Order: sequence, then C-alpha cells, then structure tokens
Amino acid sequence: MDWEKTTLLGEKQYYILGMRPVFVPSALFSDETENFVTPMEPEPGDTVTIRFRAKRDNIDSVYLQTNGQALPMEFEREEGYFDYYKIEITLGIKPLCYCFKVMVGRLVCYYDKRGTSKKIRDEYSFMLVPGFSTPDWAKGAVMYQILVDRFCNGDPDNDVEDREYFYIGDTTVKVQDWNKYPAFMGIREFYGGDLQGVLDKLDYLQDLGVDVIYFNPIFVSPSNHKYDIQDYDYVDPHYGKIVKDTGDLLAEGDSDNTHATRYITRVTDEANLEASNQLFIRLVEEAHSRNMRVILDGVFNHCGSFNKWLDRERIYENQPGYQKGAYVSADSPYHSFFKFNSGEWPYNPNYDGWWGHDTLPKLTYENSQKLHDYILDVARKWVSPPYNADGWRLDVAADLGFSSEYNHRFWKEFREAVKRANPNALILAEHYGDPRTWLQGDEWDTVMNYDAFMEPMTWFFTGMEKHSDEFRPDMLGNGAHFEWAMGHYMTSFLAPSMQVAMNELSNHDHSRFLTRTNHKVGRVAHLGSEAAGQDVNLAVMREAVVMQMTWPGAPTIYYGDEAGVCGFTDPDNRRTYPWGHENVELIEFHKTMIRIHKGSRALMRGSVKIVATDYQFICYGRFLGKERYLVAFNNSDQPMERSVWVKDIGIDSGESLLQILQTDEKGYQTDTVLYEERGGEIALALPPFSAVILKAL
Repeated sequence: MDWEKTTLLGEKQYYILGMRPVFVPSALFSDETENFVTPMEPEPGDTVTIRFRAKRDNIDSVYLQTNGQALPMEFEREEGYFDYYKIEITLGIKPLCYCFKVMVGRLVCYYDKRGTSKKIRDEYSFMLVPGFSTPDWAKGAVMYQILVDRFCNGDPDNDVEDREYFYIGDTTVKVQDWNKYPAFMGIREFYGGDLQGVLDKLDYLQDLGVDVIYFNPIFVSPSNHKYDIQDYDYVDPHYGKIVKDTGDLLAEGDSDNTHATRYITRVTDEANLEASNQLFIRLVEEAHSRNMRVILDGVFNHCGSFNKWLDRERIYENQPGYQKGAYVSADSPYHSFFKFNSGEWPYNPNYDGWWGHDTLPKLTYENSQKLHDYILDVARKWVSPPYNADGWRLDVAADLGFSSEYNHRFWKEFREAVKRANPNALILAEHYGDPRTWLQGDEWDTVMNYDAFMEPMTWFFTGMEKHSDEFRPDMLGNGAHFEWAMGHYMTSFLAPSMQVAMNELSNHDHSRFLTRTNHKVGRVAHLGSEAAGQDVNLAVMREAVVMQMTWPGAPTIYYGDEAGVCGFTDPDNRRTYPWGHENVELIEFHKTMIRIHKGSRALMRGSVKIVATDYQFICYGRFLGKERYLVAFNNSDQPMERSVWVKDIGIDSGESLLQILQTDEKGYQTDTVLYEERGGEIALALPPFSAVILKAL
C-alpha cells in the first residue's frame, strides 16, 4: 500500500478506497512519562518497561527501533479502545534513543516525539538517560517569581536612601509612593521591598497555593534588579538587615562613591552581611516548614562593576578584611577573573564587559581556575546547610565562557558540584532557542520555557510578541501554529525536564501578559505607563491561566500577575505588588486553578495530546492511568460549537465527563455540567473568550 495515497475519512481512520478501514494513526501514542516508561527515571543497570499504544485490533505488529535494530514488542493488554504493547530493556550507562516501527500489512511507519512519519527521524527520537532525574518536588510545582524590591517592604530601616551612592549617571532615589509607576531609566530607584516583606507575606503565598519561591538576585548589588552582583557571598543588607548604619550620604552633585561612606558601611561591614544571611536562613526555614521551596538566581556569566573582585567604584579599597580589586591593582588576587585590554594600573578601566557594558564585567573562567573554583563554591554554599536553598535559576547560562566547549564543560562540573551538595536541588537555566544540547541529563535540569510555552501560548491568545514589540494578526488564534510550535519545541526536552520546566505568562524581562491582551505595540517610553492597563481583556488572561495550569511543566506566576498587574517590558513590568488594590476575583481564580492543578497527578505529571486545533480553537487531553481531562479554548469574540474526537485520549464509548471549570467574558464558575461521549465525540458549546476543563468520571 502507498502511504501517501491513503485518505483520512470518518472517525479519523485511514482507508484504502473501496476497502475496509485499515489504519487509525491518531490512536498511536507513546511518550516518556510514567504512562509509557517505568521506571520513568531509570538508573544504569535498571530494566525498563517501554509501552506503546494503538487502536484495538488495528495494527499487525510494533517494534522498538533503536541503534539500527527493530526489537519486537509483545502484546500486553487490551483496554477500552486501545491495545498496549510492551518491551523490557536493560539499560547500560549510555542514553537509549528509540522510536517505534509500526506494521500494518505492507504499510510501515514510524512513531517518534513528533508523531507518525514515513522514515526514522533521529532528531525526534525518544530518549532515556540512565541516572538522570529531576527533583520530585519540582514536577508540576507551582512557582512564584519575586523581584524583591517590588514585592513588599517589611523593614523600612534597610531602605536605600536618596543619594546613598552613584550608579549609571545619577544617585540613588528612595521612592516614597509604593504605587508610583517605575521610571523609564529607573535602575537606581528603590521601593524598599525586602526579605522581611516576603516573610510577612508567606501566609498569602501559602494560601494562593505556591510550592516554590523563585527570587530574582538577592546578593549585594547596586541596581534594583541586582543582575550586577557585587558580592556573591552575602545577601544584600538592603534586602536583609542593617544593624550598623554609620557614614554619610553623597552631597548634592557628588558622584565619587569613595565618599558614599553610608553605603560602604552598609554593604561591607561584616555585622550587616552576616545579619542579612541569617535572615535568609530564617526565611528558608519558614518556607520549608510550610512545605515551600526556595530557588535563587545565579548570575555567573558576568558580575557588576561594584564587585569586590573588580572594585571599580573603590568601595572595598580601604576596607579591612578585603583584598585589592583587579581595577585597583595589577597585583590583585582577582586579576585573572577579568580580561584587561591594557596595562594602565592603578585604576584600569579597560576590561571586557558583557555585550560591551562596563557595569557588567565578563567573567573569564578559561583564564582562571581560581574563579572557576570560587563560583562552584558559591553554587554549593547556598544549597547546603545552613542556607539550604533548593536550587538555582541560571542567568544567560548559554553565554558563560568564551566557547561552546568550555560552556558545556563548566555546566557539567556545576551540576556535579550542586547535586553532590544537595541531590534534591533544581538547576534551571534562562535560555532562548533550542536547549537540547544542555538537556542531555548531565548539565541543566530544565529551562525557563520560552519556546515550548510562553511564545506559542502568547501568539495564540494575543497575537503579540512577548515584549509587546509586534502584533501579528496572522498569529492571533492560529491554532495550527500553536500545534506545530508545541509539537516541535517540546521534542527538545526529556520527560523529567519537561515536567519541571518553568512555564510563565510573564516575567521581569517581558511585558506583562495582561498588557499583551490589549494589542498595543510599543514600550513605556513611547506609549506611557497608563496605556499598559488600557483595553485589557481579563477573559483572555483567564484563558491563559487555564492553559498554564493544565499544560505539562511547572506553572510559574510572576508576582502580581495574579492580582492584575499590567506593564510594558522592563522596567515597566517591574511595578510593585498592588497591596490593597488587588483584583481579588483574579486572585481567587488563580487559587481555584492552582487547586485543580495540584489536585491532579495527570495535570502535574501526565501525558498530553492535542485533540484538535482550528482558528481561535485549541483542545487537548491530559491523562495518567485512569485519570483523564479534556481542556478546550475558544479565543474568539463569537460563540463556538465544536465536536471533538476523544477516543484518542482514552474516553470510552458511553463515558461521561464532568465540567469542573468554565471561564468566559462574564467571569468563571465551577458549577458541574455533564458531557456524554457519543460516537467517539464530545460536543462543546463554548462562549466567547472561554476555556473549559472536563474530567472523565
């Protein structure tokens, strides 16, 4: 039979014209979850059972195709609409890459991560890596990202003062109005959020349903975002505790930070530094007592010009207990940490900065074993007692080093160091583009999931680029593109990586998702802050939250998204949490969706299969064992009726599904509605801008 001449008819079956139905490719399925691989995270030497599924009595045979061999799989059981096949494989130390070879008469096709194909596609092979696992606590965990300065001010005594120091063109500003919009060039304005504020709001986070707090950087740094680390060994006292507070602020017009003696005392005095670390210890202990975890932001590609190793601002030059920085002296013990382009000492300003920024000096690992060892000590320190953080988010991780070869070598050594110190620590990286070379089981656990979540979801629901820099009408509601993008980019992940991937709607680097719903193209400098909150569509926001809480991965809420915070891309996306002005209904909706998510192993760890897509329409199933869900979206401004084929997600003849949530333009409700399977289909009637979650009974 010629594969290309088969015709799709009826109930998604392939026919040879004039003959009986012979093949139902939509029923073929396998993945790397515990539905089809046990154990899902095998060790070397383990015997693994791999399963494959097909429509009952529909195929002749199936083989596990690996290393040029086709190994026959045995029939295991008949269950409802499906036949299941299995094979047992004993693993060695190397990854097992495989696909499935399916035989139907003279027809041969292959099944891989992208579905059926006429040929073997190595790039889409399934893969099991012996010895690779991700922490159980992180699988499907609900994370909450906090930019500390903007979350809650719990201790006014540690606030950055006006003219406390000089940074990038001006002196610091203490913002008096918590609700003020961030200034366009507000890198040196501070609202006073701190770790005590997070401690004060742990009840709120626990009630929301948060499992993990992810902190943007908290170490000593001069900016409000703190991606310009000054001292990796200590929490910034402006976030922690200031117990010794002597010295002067800068005089009006003074830009010499050697005169900023109040700042120098605050960030170099051991009493302040130790007290701040102790507060972090207390916060982690309190979070752990509530069964919540804490992830730190690791900025290891570059540091800051204030860093004690460089000391361009001469903050540390005359302080007891500190050695000379590499900017100050050619004989500095940190000289090899940086690449200098001239011999102009003392006070050599000619060093390499990341992307040319002299405030972000690039760290030169290849030239310095001492730097390499120091950073690995930092990595171990914060995930070990007494600090006991639960993992690292790695900033611009692919940029570290000066070559791809060194980058991969470093992250392998980083993983080994962190996992030895804390086997349950999570290592997730910021990365744009294909991460698969880092996700082979020996470097990162996972990534911030831009390609296989934030971008496809944003394009479908809003038609907006994630910075609000472009509106694409052809992408708005483009279900076919969503299906292709998710199918393609998810193949970069091993199952243990996918289940802990950080699935965000918004974060500190992109516009707020709620703002994207207004289709306004631009940034705050041109449109103004008010425009970010105009004409937004809360119904579309709720649709996106439904997807976030029902798609594979770890749903991650950017602080304030749940309360209706708007904002164009940074710095406008870094507005303060609106305490006392929250959108209470949106918070309650998040609580409801988090309860649904956390109440289901299928939603946290199960398989996903897209059932149907169309213009402004997406429908997919999640399933694990007997637990099955159907999730559908109408993203248009008109009612929509669709009948969707549900046999392929395991809904049997005569079975009923219970609606557990519906959201639309009018709000959301959890009233139960019964749907019945008829002829393999479920008939859906979806209001405008709606999402529905159905659970099989």
